[in-house]
Amino acid sequence: MHRRRRTALVVSAAIIAAAPLLAACGNEAHPGAAAVVGGERIEVSTVQAKVKDVRDAQQASPQAAQLIKDTGQLGRAKLYDLIVDRIVEKAAADAGVKVSRKEIQESREALSEQSGGQEQLAAMYLQQRGVAPGQLDEVVRRDVLVNKLAAALGVTNSPQGQQRMNEAFTAAAKSLKIDVNPRYGAWDDTKLELGTYKAPWITQVSREAEAVEAGA
Repeated sequence: MHRRRRTALVVSAAIIAAAPLLAACGNEAHPGAAAVVGGERIEVSTVQAKVKDVRDAQQASPQAAQLIKDTGQLGRAKLYDLIVDRIVEKAAADAGVKVSRKEIQESREALSEQSGGQEQLAAMYLQQRGVAPGQLDEVVRRDVLVNKLAAALGVTNSPQGQQRMNEAFTAAAKSLKIDVNPRYGAWDDTKLELGTYKAPWITQVSREAEAVEAGA
């Protein structure tokens, strides 16, 4: 997606499991579904709503034209995020890891302070990760959960640590039996990609995992 976002990633590997694809957008088994994860549908309308929120935020930015240009795969990216949210939740649950509202708030406050305020934080996430202001808590929650999972697994910033995280995500993904509508591409279970899209946030939180515990 965004060129700068590509540099922002670390756990780049098997977070997902290969799964049969839906035959078409209007597949009789899952009509209107962008994906089915763990038996639960992710509706195309849900993905479209996420995209609209980001596009609206981008249009309001002084860098609107560039932001829109750099996020040409936004629909795929939003579906990717929705699927990975579920994978991270499952991996965390399997490890007995939870995150509280207080931890999310504390993490967001710390990020805000580092960024120079809430507006600057929102602008940074919109620019670097294609996240609308209203989606910020969801992303912060996922990052905190990944970091807590890394801490619970004893993961360090090393090839061995990354492999350990990959194994946890892969096991979770396989159990979820992910089906993706072909209009969005196909999952690659070794490259953490949906079609040609790979999300940068995974690498970033992996690098930080050694020193971070949620809310700290």
